[in-house]
Amino acid sequence: MRRTPRIPLPRRLALTAVAAATALAGALAAPATAAHASVTRYRAGSAADVSRSSWSGPAFTFNGDGAVVTDTMTKAVTAITGGTGTMDVTVLADSAATSGSQTPECDVIMTLPGINSCTTDIVPDAASAADSQVNTDVRNAEFVYFAGGNQCVYASWKGTPLQASVQSVVAKGGGSGGGSAGTHINSAVVYDACGNGGSGTDSPTALANPYDPSISFTTGMFNWPNYAGTINDSHFVTRDRMGRTMAFVARALKDGLTTGGKAWGVGVEQGGGSLFMDKNGLATLSGADAYVVLGDHQPEQAVSGKPLTFSGYKIWHLTAGQTFDFKNRPTCGYYLKSVTAGVADAGLYSGTPVTTCQSGGNTVTVASPGAQTTAPGSAVSLQLSATDSAAGQSLTWNAGGLPAGLTVNAATGLISGTPGAAGSYSVAVTATDSTGASGSTTFSWTVGASAGSTYAEVEPNDSRSAADDITGLGYPLTVSGSMKSSSDRDYFKLALTSGQKITVNCAIPSAYDADLYLLDSSGADLVRSVNNGYGAAESVTYTAGSTGTYYLDVEAYAGSGSATYGCTLTKA
Repeated sequence: MRRTPRIPLPRRLALTAVAAATALAGALAAPATAAHASVTRYRAGSAADVSRSSWSGPAFTFNGDGAVVTDTMTKAVTAITGGTGTMDVTVLADSAATSGSQTPECDVIMTLPGINSCTTDIVPDAASAADSQVNTDVRNAEFVYFAGGNQCVYASWKGTPLQASVQSVVAKGGGSGGGSAGTHINSAVVYDACGNGGSGTDSPTALANPYDPSISFTTGMFNWPNYAGTINDSHFVTRDRMGRTMAFVARALKDGLTTGGKAWGVGVEQGGGSLFMDKNGLATLSGADAYVVLGDHQPEQAVSGKPLTFSGYKIWHLTAGQTFDFKNRPTCGYYLKSVTAGVADAGLYSGTPVTTCQSGGNTVTVASPGAQTTAPGSAVSLQLSATDSAAGQSLTWNAGGLPAGLTVNAATGLISGTPGAAGSYSVAVTATDSTGASGSTTFSWTVGASAGSTYAEVEPNDSRSAADDITGLGYPLTVSGSMKSSSDRDYFKLALTSGQKITVNCAIPSAYDADLYLLDSSGADLVRSVNNGYGAAESVTYTAGSTGTYYLDVEAYAGSGSATYGCTLTKA
C-alpha cells in the first residue's frame, strides 16, 4: 500500500555551547555536491576515512529525543574501536534543520574522543536512498546516527540500497542509533507514523481503537542482534506515551508482527534519556528514565473500532545507571498494569516490582468453555477454569468482548448476569497469577431470540462435495471446528431463499489465522472476510439474489491446532 508522507517534525534547533564553538572554529566543511540532486552532504573532520580490518562492536544507542547524548555516544565509540584509534560517523536526516547549524548532531560528535570524521547526509525520500555518495558514506562509517525527524521517510528506505548499507555497518562490528524518529527506526517493529496522512497518534486515540488509521507499522527494516520483538518509542513520559506503546504491543501480538508470543515496548524519556546496548545485548541507561513494556499473551480485545482490553502488562522502570539484558531477558523486577475497555490503570509510570523470579517462568493454561448460546433475558452462570504450573498461585481474571449485561468476577472467574440485546460476540478471557504469568482463550457467545442449534464439524469436509450439510438445522446456528493443518478447509452446505440475508460471525482462537468465505453453488466467492492476525475474528453478511444452495468455507491462512473456532449464523 502506498503511504502518504507525514508532516516532518523539525530537527534539533539549538547547538550546545561546545558544538557552537566547534562550528565557529571552522571544523565543518561547506556543503558538497552529491550524486543525487536532492541529497545534501556535509563533512566535518578528516576528508579520508579510517581503514581498519576489524571492529569490536556492534553497539547501539536509543535516545529519548533527537539530540546526541555524549555519554552513550562515547560508550558506543569505545565499544566499536575497542578503545584504540578513531572511527567515522555518518548522520542520516530526512530534512534540513530549521534554524541554526545544519549539522547539530555532527557538531556534538566531533567533540568526542575517537572520532575521525562526521558526515551529515540529508536524504529526503526513497529515491534519494539509492544515491551512490550517501551509500559510500554509510558503508565507510563505523556508526550510523539517525537524526530526529520523520520515521515515515526512514521507513520508506526499506528495500533500497541504503537499508543494506546501514546493515553492513552493524555486520562489520560498527553500530547504529539515533534519537526520536531515529530511535523508532532502530527497533524490530517500527511505529512508522505513516498512517492517516502522517498525523501520528497519541495514547487516548490508540487505547480507544488500536486499529485507528493513524497507527501503522513497518517490519523487516532492521533486526539488530539481541533486539528481536521490540517496538521503540520516544519522548515517553513528557508526551504520556505509555498508553500508545501498550496499544502497539497488543497490535504486534494480535497481528503476528513478533514471534514467540511476546512483544516488547521500549520507551525512552526525552531530556537526556538514552540507552546504550553493547554487543552482548546489555543495555545501560543514561540520563532520564526508560521503560520496557512486555505483553506475553494475546489481548482480550484488540479489534478495529473497539477499545483495547489487555490484562497484565509487565513493565520494567529503569533509572540512570540501571541495566536491562535484552539477550537474557529478565523474568522478574517488573510491575503489572492493565487496560480495560480503553481505560488504563492509574499510575502507569510506577508500581511495586515483582521480586520472585521463576526459572523459565510460570505457565498458566485457560480451558476453553466452548461456544456459548444464550437467549436474551436468560440468567447466565459460567465458571471459567485454569491451571498454573506453580503451586499456590491465586489467579486474577479479566474478560473482553462479553455481551452487555455480563461480567466476570476477577477473583473467581465466574461469568454471570443477564444478557440483553441479541448479537454475536467474540469473547477473550485471561487469567494472570501473582508473578504476572498469564494464559488466555477465546470463544464465541451468541445472544439470540432462541437458543437455536449447534453443529460440530465432521471431517473430511475439505471440499464442496464433502461439505457438512447444515441445511436442516435451526437458526441462530453455531458451527464449530478447528484448523487441523495450515492448509485445512472446512465446508458447510446451507440453503437460502431469494432476498434472505445471512450474517456469519466467527471467533477464531489465537492458535491460528483463519479466513471466511461465502460461496455460491458453483464455488464462486460471494463475500469474504480476511482479517490479518492470529485470533482475528471474521464476519460476512450477504443477501441472497436467488433461492438455492450456498457454502460456508472456513479456511486456514496461517498456523493450525486443535483449538476450536465458533461461527454463529443468523438469518433475516
